[in-house]
Amino acid sequence: MRRAVALSFRLASARFVAQATPRAESAWRRPKARAFRLLQFILAILWLALPQFVLARGAAANDAQSFQAFIESLWPDAQAHGVSRRTFHLAFKGVTFDPKVVAETERQPEFVRPIWEYLASAVSPSRIERAKSIAETHRRWFDKAHEAYGVDPGAVIGIWGLETDFGAYRGSNDVVRSLASLAYKRYRGDMFRDELIAALQILEEGDVERVALKGSWAGATGQTQLLPTNFLQYAVDFEDHGKRDIWTSAPDSIGSIANYLGKHGWSADEPWGFEVVLPKGFVLAEADFSQYASFDSFAERGVKRADGRPMPRSGKAQFLMPAGLKGPTFLATPNFKVIKSYNDSTAYALAVALLGDRATGAAGLVAAWPTRERSLSAAQIRDVQTRLHKLGYEVGEIDGKFGDIGQAALRGYQQRNGLVPDGYPTPAILARLRKSS
Repeated sequence: MRRAVALSFRLASARFVAQATPRAESAWRRPKARAFRLLQFILAILWLALPQFVLARGAAANDAQSFQAFIESLWPDAQAHGVSRRTFHLAFKGVTFDPKVVAETERQPEFVRPIWEYLASAVSPSRIERAKSIAETHRRWFDKAHEAYGVDPGAVIGIWGLETDFGAYRGSNDVVRSLASLAYKRYRGDMFRDELIAALQILEEGDVERVALKGSWAGATGQTQLLPTNFLQYAVDFEDHGKRDIWTSAPDSIGSIANYLGKHGWSADEPWGFEVVLPKGFVLAEADFSQYASFDSFAERGVKRADGRPMPRSGKAQFLMPAGLKGPTFLATPNFKVIKSYNDSTAYALAVALLGDRATGAAGLVAAWPTRERSLSAAQIRDVQTRLHKLGYEVGEIDGKFGDIGQAALRGYQQRNGLVPDGYPTPAILARLRKSS
């Protein structure tokens, strides 16, 4: 059948093309003949596409049946976690498989955005002004959170602003449907199954109405964008109104973020870090990035704060150079890694930190970002990762994203080859790697 249809398609295509040739000009000018040939061409294409359409419809029908069976299979686990049958039925009423959510997991970036472009958007002048207004409007709650959890108000403001622009953009996906779809496809194993059960527990405990449980495609929800399991662990009724409301309550959102950071090891009354200036001829070592040292030891090596203030009398830090030596240099304390526990991205954590600083009165950066420098694409970064891996360095997943593991690997390569070990991949580094591996 398919061979016959294909033959029909080729014949129709040939006839259609022939109608457009000079030798068939007289026939082409006849409207009825032209319309008939065009119809033949279209029908042939439709016949070829029909089997694929039927297969797709069949797969969708099978998915729908399997998805409903999967939902029912969740009941024993949900019941064991205290979810009532009423809540279970209410949660899944009308819920269908969402292929768009699953498609999100397969999206791959075509390029890597330079950190200065990300920061220009994340810490924009308009967002800074909103952050300052938020800091003043909710000062009472930030002070209360600082007293209760010891967390710097700036870090809370920064996360709140980066996650949802202070509640303005919380996501419109049905959290139950998103989590159920990801769990059904076993994306990341049992992770989203566990998140789905946690979402049912949230509904059972009455912290939010079913219709209001909205969020990102991955199930993060509320003004704080907590996953359901994190909500159960860290969300608090900071406003003391009988429920943990991170969807509409600013106080509960502030308290929940502060509690999260406090439980993840935030050291009270210590900064996340600050920008510094290196003395001329400063010699970097890989250990400056991988180990913490006292502020006094950095001061003894001539490192100074960019804002002119003295170094803290106590505490420890390590270098952070997200754009290499050509960009701003920071000393980051362990609190910076606590911010990263919320979202394991250096660019995100730095945006949180800088937004929080600006909201609480600090000035902007002194050093400029190397905006004229050419950045590597995702494909080029994968090439860097692959070549470092072949040379024996641990680079983690080869995914075109250069995180802490990749930077440590690159610093090791740079130090071994007499280069400045700043861990920043550049076109020159890639060219050198291509010659040596």
